[in-house]
This record gives sequence, structure tokens and C-alpha cells, in this order.
Amino acid sequence: MSHLVPAALAVAMLLSASVPTAAQQTRVDLELVIAVDISGSVDYCEGRLQRQGYIDAFRNPKLLEVIRNGRHGRIAVTYVEWAGWGLFRQTVPWMVVGDAQSADAFGCTVERWAFQSWQGTSISGALDVSRRLFSVNPFQGDRRVIDVSGDGPNNRGLSVTYFRDLAVAEGITINGLPILASQGFGNVVAELDVYYKECAIGGPGAFVIAAQNFETFAEAILRKLILEVADIRPSDVQRHPEVIAAQFLQPGRPGAGAPQGPLLDAPPKYYPYCDSPNNNRPTIFPVPGDF
Repeated sequence: MSHLVPAALAVAMLLSASVPTAAQQTRVDLELVIAVDISGSVDYCEGRLQRQGYIDAFRNPKLLEVIRNGRHGRIAVTYVEWAGWGLFRQTVPWMVVGDAQSADAFGCTVERWAFQSWQGTSISGALDVSRRLFSVNPFQGDRRVIDVSGDGPNNRGLSVTYFRDLAVAEGITINGLPILASQGFGNVVAELDVYYKECAIGGPGAFVIAAQNFETFAEAILRKLILEVADIRPSDVQRHPEVIAAQFLQPGRPGAGAPQGPLLDAPPKYYPYCDSPNNNRPTIFPVPGDF
């Protein structure tokens, strides 16, 4: 997709794609959706820094070694840029990365696109689109992970916790990379890493690694990708306090009623009011079927 597209059209395009049978699917260690914030608070230079962070990470020998050491020696990855509800573009279609050549091809595809930001920050929309992408790829992964990064809270679309819990119920892990030092056009929250823990991430072994600013994004994303590909759980990295683990109850089942939500180790700062939490009035956006 060469442009940001509205939600209805985007969903129709995803669901119309042919889905291969299990026998036709390629086995991989990990199916990874990289979902990157390109909302209006991300300027051109910051957007380039985000992209370059992923490009450099995939070309880094340390990450390639971790990929090759997996049971299948390869992962499947797609790169999605997102903004407001229904505004996204899949800049890199699903592809296999298992060696230096394929990793370089991933980076070249990311580099090929001109950067364009768009208004709104819909983490809920990013999670909805990302989870749907797993059902239309030709891969069968041992694990499925959404890697979502951004510089602000959910302020467009529907309930972020609804789509988080829906993804978790489908066996998907959501990890977060919040960028802390951002102007955010007034949409900032005091502790974005805590917000991501309480409102955005979930699933087996889910964690948050925060980037202090866009300049340190590359270092944070390399470390995060290594943890994700190697399937290192937060309990294995307790000596690194910058890794914030999610603690969840049993995943909710579709149609089972209220979302299970996080089992917090401290009084929540944002949950359950995870939508536009910087507003004077706490907000919970609607879920599908509420309107």
C-alpha cells in the first residue's frame, strides 16, 4: 500500500487476501509485526531516526546470529506505519529474514519509502491491523509478536484495551517501545512506559523497553528485537530494570465478557482509563458494538 488508507478499505483489503493452508505455510521461529508510530508529533527527522533504528538493527550481526540460532533459523517480519484510526500503510510486506542478504533486503525496502506523518495516535487501530496481518501471511510461526512503538497514548478510534485483550486471546504477544521525550502535540502522558505496561502490552512474556528519546531509539530497538527473537522472558533479564514486564491474568476468550486486564503490582496510574488519559476527564473509548 503506497498511501495511508481508511479503516473500512484497509480491513477489506486484508481479509480479501488468500490464506494458504497449513501444509503450504513456511515454518518460522517467529511471526513479527513491527508497528511504528508516524503520527503528527513525529517530525521528519524523528521518523527517519525510527526507520534507521530498525534498518540498523536488522543488519546488526548480533541480531542475525540470534535469528540463525533459532530452531528454524529464520523469522517472518512485516513493517507497518500507523497514525490515527484506520490510517496505516504496510511499507514492508511479509518476508523471511534468515541471513545477511534477506536482512539487507528488509532494510532496503524500509529505506525506499518517503516519510509521511499523519494526524492522530490510535494504538487501538495499530493493534487491530497488526493482529489481522497474522491471518493473511504464508507462514506458520512458533510464536506471534506485535512490536509497537510510539510517542503518545491512544487518542483516536476505539478502546485500546479491547484490542489488546483480543490479540492476547488469539495467542499474540504485544511488546512496547515507548519514546519518552516527545512534545506529542499536547498528547503526552507523564510516564508513557507505565502507560504502555498498563494499557498496551500483553501476552506471554510481554515487556516494555523505553527509549529516552528518538536519538536513543536505535539502541533500544536492537535490544528489544534480540529479546523478542531469542524469546527471552523478562524474568530472565531481572538485572536490567529498564525492562518492564507485563503481568497478566489468564488471557480473555473472545465473547467471554469483560477483558481480563493487567494484574498490576502497584495501584494503576492509567488503567482502566487508557484512552486520551491526559484529558481532565478520564476516558474509556467504545468497543465494537457499542455504537
